[in-house]
Amino acid sequence: MDILDDLKYRGLINQVTDEEGLREALKKPVTFYCGFDPTASSLHAGNLLIIVIMMRLQKTGHHPIALVGGGTGMIGDPSGRSTERQLNTKEVVDGFSESLKTQLSRFLDFDHGTATYLNNSQWLGKLSTIEFLRDVGKHFPLNYMLSKESVQSRMEAGISFTEFSYMLLQSFDYLNLYENQGCTLEIGGSDQWGNITAGLELIRRKGHEKPAFGLTFPLITKSDGTKFGKSMGGAIWLDPEKTTPYEWYQFWINASDDDVVNYLKYFTFLSRDEIEVLADEVRNHPEERKAQKTLAREMTKLVHGENALTEAEKITDALFSGDVSQLTAAEIRQGFRAFPTFDAPSKEPVKLVDLIVEAGVASSKRQAREDIGNGAIYVNGARRTQLDDVLTEQDRIDGRYIIIRRGKKKYTLIKY
Repeated sequence: MDILDDLKYRGLINQVTDEEGLREALKKPVTFYCGFDPTASSLHAGNLLIIVIMMRLQKTGHHPIALVGGGTGMIGDPSGRSTERQLNTKEVVDGFSESLKTQLSRFLDFDHGTATYLNNSQWLGKLSTIEFLRDVGKHFPLNYMLSKESVQSRMEAGISFTEFSYMLLQSFDYLNLYENQGCTLEIGGSDQWGNITAGLELIRRKGHEKPAFGLTFPLITKSDGTKFGKSMGGAIWLDPEKTTPYEWYQFWINASDDDVVNYLKYFTFLSRDEIEVLADEVRNHPEERKAQKTLAREMTKLVHGENALTEAEKITDALFSGDVSQLTAAEIRQGFRAFPTFDAPSKEPVKLVDLIVEAGVASSKRQAREDIGNGAIYVNGARRTQLDDVLTEQDRIDGRYIIIRRGKKKYTLIKY
């Protein structure tokens, strides 16, 4: 199966400018690029799709260029947006660009020539207004630009000349990479189709004859129609400081039966046969959630590594079983970010009854005594039933945490 057929099986092809021409070109090594505008300090789960596609192409012998938009990021892409972006300062954009370079280097090796990192501020920052208008702008009739969906969708609400010019800047990126890097393929999400085809048009109008191509991939949504890559806490980030490996693992393991097989196709490097076996498991034994567990393992290994996967599974098992006493302080910080946390005002011993009232586990001392007497209170996974129980330094995990559970699932973290 060639790379285009593999992408088709995985549901990853949305539009191709010349499929047969591209298929023929891909029989030899092709240099291709994808752009990442630095609008935040981290990429997110939605960006991961395009990174994985770059890795797929690289595995079949093609050369990826990861282009971070230090220049275009100063302007703002109107694609897929109903309002103008808030413009960041150069210092902020430069900082975001460096963060993205670091993240991308975990997936694409920039140090040994197998992948290339570039920042379009290298050429856009040197481009004068007159030069840009003469050498780029003159090749784009106004009616051509107005026909693009990214512009049409904004006409009623309004679009500034700044964002209107984004298409020309991205087109210049493709031309620059075509002429100086031998790049003949641009890939991106389906919302980038207009920008990609504009770049191809500029290459053609500049008189170049060597074929160049564009390839887009569908934007992912969940089966219920909600946006992919979001959780109750917001975006799911690749940065472990923003989304911990445990939270990342939980995002994937909680995929619905309707979504999980597609996610296995989109994001993992499992073979077609392996995916079909898991699809059968979803149909015949959905309660075992083998596909979700496989997806969570593969995605956590890919983004955070084997050690982080081991920690995430350990935390998951501890929370499911209630046996949290074996968790380290670092694992507790990961696993309990979404749970209520109470900062203990003192390191002195404290009565259990008083602590669970102060921490909001129980609404009153009467309720606290009832919960303890009924066996509903657990400290670090162990049931506590004595009304006069006192918690001391020996009860603190790594000297810093006590985990109180009321009933089966209601956890509260006490932090010292």
